Amino acid sequence: GEANFLIDSPETVAQSVQTRLLLFTGEWFLNVLEGTPWQTKVLGKGTKAIYDTAIQQRVLETEGVVSIDEYSSVLDDVARHLTVEMKITTTYGVTQVIATLGDVVL
Repeated sequence: GEANFLIDSPETVAQSVQTRLLLFTGEWFLNVLEGTPWQTKVLGKGTKAIYDTAIQQRVLETEGVVSIDEYSSVLDDVARHLTVEMKITTTYGVTQVIATLGDVVL
């Protein structure tokens, strides 16, 4: 029913942030310029110094995000996962976002 939809809430913006983070640049056929630059600025050797900036920029470009209040990223070399956790202020309030990308090589 209509009660299943998130609207006008911090969780709505958090869901949008997660969706945007998990979209690779070039993956969406309607706009190949849209997406997180995983292949050019996040994945691969030698990107550790720049991937946090690329991820934060993507989050700040999300509609409804006012600011990133806290940010951390943890790379698990053994499991090959990058986990990003942040507290963001949205136009509707404060919320937390956790996103994990698997098969990462940094």
